[in-house]
Amino acid sequence: MKAAVLKERFPDERRVALLPDNVKKLQAAGYEILIERGAGLGSSITDEDYSAAGAQLIDRAEATAADILLQVRSAGANTANGDDDVQLMHAGQIVIGMCDPLGNAAAIGMLAEQGVSQVALEMVPRISRAQSMDVLSSMATIAGYRAVLHSAFELPRMFPLNMTAAGTLKAAKVFIIGAGVAGLQAAATAKRLGAVVSAYDVRPDCREQVESIGARFVEVQLESDDAEDEGGYAKQQSEEFLVKQRELMAELAAESDVVITTAAIPGRQSPLLISADAVATMKPGSVIVDLAAERGGNCELTQADETVVVHNVTILGPTNLPSEIPNHASQMFGNNITKFLLHLVNDEGEVRLDLEDEIIQGCLVSHAGQVINERIASMLGVEIEEAKQSEDVMDTDNYSEDVDDELDADLELDDDAAADIDSEDAMDTDNYSEDVDDDLDADLELDDEENQ
Repeated sequence: MKAAVLKERFPDERRVALLPDNVKKLQAAGYEILIERGAGLGSSITDEDYSAAGAQLIDRAEATAADILLQVRSAGANTANGDDDVQLMHAGQIVIGMCDPLGNAAAIGMLAEQGVSQVALEMVPRISRAQSMDVLSSMATIAGYRAVLHSAFELPRMFPLNMTAAGTLKAAKVFIIGAGVAGLQAAATAKRLGAVVSAYDVRPDCREQVESIGARFVEVQLESDDAEDEGGYAKQQSEEFLVKQRELMAELAAESDVVITTAAIPGRQSPLLISADAVATMKPGSVIVDLAAERGGNCELTQADETVVVHNVTILGPTNLPSEIPNHASQMFGNNITKFLLHLVNDEGEVRLDLEDEIIQGCLVSHAGQVINERIASMLGVEIEEAKQSEDVMDTDNYSEDVDDELDADLELDDDAAADIDSEDAMDTDNYSEDVDDDLDADLELDDEENQ
């Protein structure tokens, strides 16, 4: 089975789907790994690095003929060049990557017409055995960290408390909206930089997670009893709820130096939490980093991929922060996709798409010439016929269970690198596991009294 890593063609995308260490593990499992020349340069990985790991370097035309295509951004998530890539794909081919299926259902329809089996990694189900494949949590970890660095750069004051001969400099106040993976990582990073951090989420039971990293959980009487769907994804709230929520967010934002918003709902516009009027009440020099900018933003004045200044408040709307830290982002993404590829190898050493498998059912969106995800099919107005079980596509006699165990060890991410899955996350499309709370406590024992 030939699996090819394509060079990313989305503008300014610097990540790559696999790193050399991933290549070695997959080859040990029986995969033949092909790398498009120059695919890793954005992540500081040379062609020679891949060759040394045993990968074969090829051009794009040869790469797109492989049995499996590996991308960070496949067709739906690559609005710039994705349609061109689809035309190069062939029936029976498996494409694995992020494809924004709920935001760009039309692209999934095109893939189905080509007979392509598209795996949407952002739709990997939130179950324990799929945690190591969860690209959303991995990328949200990077985004939360990077958001704080951007805010610190833009803020016209320092984050930590400083007592000097020239006087005392008070610590910056950072307010995080949404305690998912991105929000918790942002809170932890801001706390490490010495800021006084508070966080809000619609779920009062996430207090423990917020407080475990040394931040203050903001108590408000607006908690929703129906904040997420059965899969753990955020649900659209009533307009009455959102109006009251915006009023409270305005009060809290006015007291803060930095506001970082992370609230997003898959396939829908981001909820409006910070109105233009609220921005007008914020301190001069304050900073807003809107991590939901790609879907319209949580701030009314956010412009995607732009920095705007309104009422002397700087508003940032980044849409691809993981690409700004491409090496570590690629390392995490590569581990996620490698774990998924190893999952495809069954007990007999065969690579196949098992349509009865819960993980495959959750993230396989097109197969055998049709869209097979009910939600996407509904968006396209098409009906789903009963899908046939995929044929065995490879026999890998040299498969070893040791490869799987070794990757498991690589994927034990600490609080600095990633967060696991919490099926009850409401404010973010990401998730977080209570398993890391104790580690975060140990890493983040900061003197709160000093910061008051």
